Amino acid sequence: MATRMDLDGRPIKPMTICMIGAGGFIGSHLCEKLMAETPHKVLALDVYSDKIKHLLEPDSLPWAGRIVFHRLNIKHDSRLEGLIKMADLTINLAAICTPADYNTRPLDTIYSNFIDALPVVKYCSENNKRLIHFSTCEVYGKTIGSFLPKDSPLRKDPAYYVLKEDTSPCIFGSIEKQRWSYACAKQLIERLIYAEGAENGLDFTIVRPFNWIGPRMDFIPGIDGPSEGVPRVLACFSNNLLRREPLKLVDGGESQRTFVYIKDAIEAVLLMIENPDRANGHIFNVGNPNNEVTVRQLAEMMTKVYAKVSGEPSLESPTIDVSSKEFYGEGYDDSDKRIPDMTIINRQLGRLEPQDNALGLA
Repeated sequence: MATRMDLDGRPIKPMTICMIGAGGFIGSHLCEKLMAETPHKVLALDVYSDKIKHLLEPDSLPWAGRIVFHRLNIKHDSRLEGLIKMADLTINLAAICTPADYNTRPLDTIYSNFIDALPVVKYCSENNKRLIHFSTCEVYGKTIGSFLPKDSPLRKDPAYYVLKEDTSPCIFGSIEKQRWSYACAKQLIERLIYAEGAENGLDFTIVRPFNWIGPRMDFIPGIDGPSEGVPRVLACFSNNLLRREPLKLVDGGESQRTFVYIKDAIEAVLLMIENPDRANGHIFNVGNPNNEVTVRQLAEMMTKVYAKVSGEPSLESPTIDVSSKEFYGEGYDDSDKRIPDMTIINRQLGRLEPQDNALGLA
């Protein structure tokens, strides 16, 4: 394998990466990228290995020996600090990150995203190990524009809705809206990491993903996952289409999102890994501001594509409106828009060129 060069033209030394949550959606794609294109070694930590099994066996794989799976729950495993010490870099992807859980399992959500992450930050800081921590775009909460009258022309001003790492406020709902348990826990661990950097010299990078999508992201209830539970929106709609049920639009499907394909997003993460001088101390939005769609528009696109691919006619009433209380339970709330500002990441790591149609539905 040819020597890799960083963005400043310097050779990149092979490193050992402790990846917590390696068996999940993002972790599995990042492991694939690291095995296929770099000489780096991965200590893959997770409770499940199904999504990376193809990387672990057979022994004849070209990267055999460069990825080692450790079945480990970071809640209570004395091996965690030792594995972090063995690595040059720790990447923490472990989290509960399914919206249906935020207000139905708020304690688990807070523990997973804050309490369980505390030892990782502590061990990295005490052992002078670099940390890349995965946060979420949900730390921004609601946009400033969402509090303006619906007919206000300022709602169309980017200053009132584009989300910037260094200037945008984090605006959440009331305490009774437990849907914000996830965002609050993620924001608090960000503040702790930032404080460790300021006071104790921790080398860190914080990643805020904006709706990354792709293979292995979620499950279809009763097919490749549990019969109960609510997956995220693409899997929910896929499930409805496969069962020839109307697609459920929560509160009219008016929320707006920007989706980005996982392989485009992973390109950005690899740049963070291999360019520490440019990435350390920064918080990065990773998304596609040019790919905005309402949930209702997403439902319409998926319905058309499924009819074309399957040959089955669309239902007479392909969508149905449901309240957030009916769909998610008491205490649900939501952000109106999520448009990332990409100035900082483009300045530090070069302009990213994600697919404008990450959904692949055109």
